[in-house]
Amino acid sequence: MAEAPDLLDRQALRRVPGLGTELQDVTEVEYRQVRLERVVLVGVWTSGTLTDAERSLAELARLAETAGSLVCDGLIQRRDKPDTATYIGAGKVIELREVVNAVGADTVICDGELTPGQLRRLEESVKVKVVDRTWLILDIFAQHASSREGKAQVSLAQMQYLLPRLRGWGESLSRQAGGRVAGGQGIGSRGPGETKIETDRRRVRESISRLRREIAGMAKARHTMRRARQRSQMPSVVLAGYTNSGKSSLLNRITGAGALVEDALFATLDPTVRRAATPAGRVFTLADTVGFVRHLPHQLVDAFRSTLEEVTDADLILHVVDGSDDFPEGQLSAVREVLAEIGASEVPELVVINKSDLADPTVVGRLRAREPHCVLVSAATGAGIDDLLSAIELDLPNPSELVDVLVPFDRGDLVARVHEQGRDVEIEYTPEGAVVHAVVGEQLAAELESAAAPAPVADGPAEP
Repeated sequence: MAEAPDLLDRQALRRVPGLGTELQDVTEVEYRQVRLERVVLVGVWTSGTLTDAERSLAELARLAETAGSLVCDGLIQRRDKPDTATYIGAGKVIELREVVNAVGADTVICDGELTPGQLRRLEESVKVKVVDRTWLILDIFAQHASSREGKAQVSLAQMQYLLPRLRGWGESLSRQAGGRVAGGQGIGSRGPGETKIETDRRRVRESISRLRREIAGMAKARHTMRRARQRSQMPSVVLAGYTNSGKSSLLNRITGAGALVEDALFATLDPTVRRAATPAGRVFTLADTVGFVRHLPHQLVDAFRSTLEEVTDADLILHVVDGSDDFPEGQLSAVREVLAEIGASEVPELVVINKSDLADPTVVGRLRAREPHCVLVSAATGAGIDDLLSAIELDLPNPSELVDVLVPFDRGDLVARVHEQGRDVEIEYTPEGAVVHAVVGEQLAAELESAAAPAPVADGPAEP
């Protein structure tokens, strides 16, 4: 008998408070009711605490709103694992259908990735459209992609997701091969031929192959630009972090890049690279990248791999975390999972706690204790930016080659690079050229030695 309350609790379909997004202003309510999808969210709580489950569903609500939906209700069921047939179990599907009918929803969004069978059966049971977390994120990416490469990457991810989920109607839509008159093949060739679903799958596979070729071609151009920056030995710094943590705002604050800043998830999909300088004048490149999220679809990671190479090839990752979030540790863990998946876990990392003007001091103190190598900033107010640039300067790889060469005046480009990339720089101008004393990187040192003019020969006594 003691287990009965626990069993009831585990089977309960809980209402999650605070998820509804109905507005009070009458005119805007009327507009949103006409224009936006009305959705009900549903999740399965298999591990962790109830707070963790509600936090995950609250994030799903933000994703749904970003996609242009009106969240009407949110439900969580406690189970050991999702039901293999309908995700939340047959009995609870009936309750979900009642909630959908009561609020007038036209879509159900599940907080997980559903199998094709789960998707089909749940949709047949609740009688409205059903999408899962993966397809919702892909839809948001599709809305925000603007460049040719970004659109191709999102399309590839969507095709990879759709391929195992195509549905057909069997032989009723098949193409008959026929006999001599129809196909010229004669006896033994009659049959269902290629069904509609097989045709769809073939077309999707062809589209996937075409998109992969296009992305590979565009990746070559990105690779060429990245290698050109590496040849110049300019250090590269990359902004990585959870979506909506303020990476683009930080880029704008440091470089004045004018990148899109929006209080929305996945507002940035296309990388932006700008030049910046440390307080001591050392120049580096700063790149903004796509934001991450918990359970980021593996199709997206695969499709955006060429873009994410900006992170793997960087000298330093600025891991931006939203200090105003109530659980920023979850953001840090989710981002590091993706960094490990793309092979960037070995790149040096500096944690940047952003939104210090909105952050709870208790949360900030907890983060500082967990991440001792961190800087507290506010991209909105500019607080802490000088400290951040100083920390970047300390973390950038230091040049180690000492040079003492005479550079001809026609190689002023090398002297300019010494000023940008070197340290302990001393330049003395003579009639023959610029005498450069500095510590620089290996490649620049080799170029300086190659371009160095022969040292002038001092006048001596005349031969008798």
